[in-house]
Order: sequence, then structure tokens, then C-alpha cells
Amino acid sequence: MMRLRQTLAPLLLIALLLLVWEVACRMLAVPTYVLPPPSAVAVALIEHAPVLAASALQTFWMALQALIVAVVLGGGIAIAVSLSDAAERAVRPLAVTLQVTPIVAIAPLVLIWFGLDNAQGAVVALAAAVAFFPLFSGVLTGLKAADPDLERLFDLYRATRLQRLVRLRLPTAVPYALEGLRVAAGLAVIGAVVAEFVSGSGAAQGLAWRLLEAGNRLRTAELLAALACLAALGLMLNAVVTAFERAVLRHRR
Repeated sequence: MMRLRQTLAPLLLIALLLLVWEVACRMLAVPTYVLPPPSAVAVALIEHAPVLAASALQTFWMALQALIVAVVLGGGIAIAVSLSDAAERAVRPLAVTLQVTPIVAIAPLVLIWFGLDNAQGAVVALAAAVAFFPLFSGVLTGLKAADPDLERLFDLYRATRLQRLVRLRLPTAVPYALEGLRVAAGLAVIGAVVAEFVSGSGAAQGLAWRLLEAGNRLRTAELLAALACLAALGLMLNAVVTAFERAVLRHRR
């Protein structure tokens, strides 16, 4: 019963907001190119469902590739630098610099490197750069969070760095890494959309291109339909990561 209430509460709130939106648009006679009612957005969503679905799949695929790259690079570099304090001090400022640098600032350079005929590769690289830091920081923090008493016990038994890493620090880092993965999943979608906006070529044919196309033609209902698909895509990826996190933690316990 409690779970049912938790599920119904947000659904009822969303339904109420949509009802208020619909009534306000009709009573105030708001032009559809400014703000269409939800019914018009639903019609646009149905009419353009095949195109939006294909674009959503393309954006999802690019975001997933970016997330995999971020996991491999972020987790791998974090594990590597955790073995040496000097390496950590050298790499961490570079990782922070990458995090605070706006993606739109480095996008033209990445597009030049990949070439305008390989826009998808540039989008994946830019989205991976956005998702990199949460994974790097989460894994590195987890590796440093091992119990000091267990660290001293490993010192007592003269454990090697590899033994300490595999048997103590990696198991400790799992919850931190999963939390970083959750944050990185959302950032990968955001990074993919922003990167496609910046590329502006339409070669990637993701949801960002549909947003640009609809906005330039003042098709606001179609634009909002693409936004709804984008929100659903983010929620779906978050749900997949959450299910993976629960499965890992259940197996770990």
C-alpha cells in the first residue's frame, strides 16, 4: 500500500499540472506557437512518433557509448592514480579543470579533431568528457575510504599493493562508484544533447536536432513532444542504472 501511494502521488501531481496547463491555454487563448496545450503536444507526439523514436534511440545510443567510455576512463584512471599519492596530486587538478570547462568551449576543437563527417564520434567524446568527473571522483573517493584498521591489518600481513587494491579498496569503493555512475548517467544524456546542439550539423540526427528543427520552424508542440521524449529517455536511463545499482548491492551483501 505504501509503495502504491508513493507511485500515485507524483502521477496525480503531473495529471493536475497538465489539467491546469490545458485549461489555462484554452481560457487565455494562448497562441499555439507560444504555448500549445498538452492535447496538442500529445497529437504531435503521436504524429511524429516514428521520427522521435528513431531520434531518441540515436541519442540513447550516443549517451550509452559516452557513459561506457566515462566508466572505463574515469574508473581506470582513478584506480591507477590511487596507487600513488604523487600521481593523484598530478591528475586530480587536470580532472577538475576538465569538469569546470564548459562543453561549448571545447566542442569546436573536438569537432575539428573528429571531422565534420564524424559528428557522432564528436558527440560521444564530448558527452564522455561531461560524465567523466563523477565516476573518477566517486571511484577515487571510495578507494580512499577503506577502514584504517583494515589498512593497518593489511600492513601487518605485508600485503602487496595489488592485494590491498583487490581485496580491500575495490570492495569499499563499490557504493561510491555506483553513486558516481548514477550522476554520470544523467550527465551523459545532457552532454550528448548539448554536444549535438553545438555541432549544429544534424549528422547525428538525435533529439537535439529535432528540438532545433522544431524551434526554427516555430513548431512548439513538436518541440515539446521532443522534450517529453528526452525527459523519458533520461528517466529510463536512470531507472536502468538504479536497477543495476540495486542488483550489485544485493549481490555484494
